Amino acid sequence: MFRRYEYLTVFFGGGTLYTLIEILWRGYSHYTMTAVGGACFLALHLLNRQLGKARLHVKCIIGGLVITAAEFAVGLVVNRALGLAVWDYSKMWGNLCGQICPAFSLAWTVLCAPAFLLSDRIIVFFDGIRTDENENEQKEKIFDAN
Repeated sequence: MFRRYEYLTVFFGGGTLYTLIEILWRGYSHYTMTAVGGACFLALHLLNRQLGKARLHVKCIIGGLVITAAEFAVGLVVNRALGLAVWDYSKMWGNLCGQICPAFSLAWTVLCAPAFLLSDRIIVFFDGIRTDENENEQKEKIFDAN
């Protein structure tokens, strides 16, 4: 049950944080980016749980690739298919269909470091709640058995 709250917290928190970062960087954002930001932070969080104690730079490289893949997929739908023109990297060096480019892939990789560190804190917080909940359930079972 707490996993659901954890994942909702990560999704909505990640979407909000990404939107704020984008507003600070570009001066505006688009509602689709809130959803994509939340989904990407949730993906990083799940990756963090899977990779556990892996070195941060390894997580960041994998995370940067995940975010770049998501950016490309969403860009093809939002920018190309729906014509919303949320972003356009066509003037950036090494771009692919104007949706991704090496400069922003590197930026996502670097931004993964604080994202994984935040994810670590979230894991500690929610695992602590689960531990407390399990201890309370065990105490209740002991008292119920008597």
